[in-house]
Amino acid sequence: MEAIAKLKNHPTSPRRMRLLADAIRGTGVEKALALLEHHPQHAASPLYKLLKSAINNWEQKNEGKSAADEELIVKTIFVDGARTLKRMLPAPQGRAYRLRKRSNHVTLIVDTRQSETLIEAPEAAEEVVSVEQQTKTTRKKPAKKIAKKASKTTAKKPKKIAKKSGKKKK
Repeated sequence: MEAIAKLKNHPTSPRRMRLLADAIRGTGVEKALALLEHHPQHAASPLYKLLKSAINNWEQKNEGKSAADEELIVKTIFVDGARTLKRMLPAPQGRAYRLRKRSNHVTLIVDTRQSETLIEAPEAAEEVVSVEQQTKTTRKKPAKKIAKKASKTTAKKPKKIAKKSGKKKK
């Protein structure tokens, strides 16, 4: 059973937060906690707290079970952009540059490693492969490309005649 934790309006750009999110996606919770605890980026500490919160949420949902006994993994983590504060920065010659102070929302889902393997079914994977093979063999050229080629070969454009200016030299 999975547990969700959300962090909203954290004042860090989403791109910087995504770098850390990509580092811990799919890893075990203990490894992710150790990585975030000693990571030099300042966005690591709120992600560390968010991961601890998700672990506690999982323990609350699964009463009687400890997160240390189960093999928890970071199943899903994604970072979305949030509000942007727009500020003005003085620039040379009386101008002003726009300064965008970005923030983000982070959603983190933890789950046990066993429930992830139960979801995958080998029959479903075989069906996907067979559908892909069928589409590769029956793929045809789009009608637009065929029509474009036909119009190029049949209709020739008339040549343009350059006009001379009406002024003559004396």
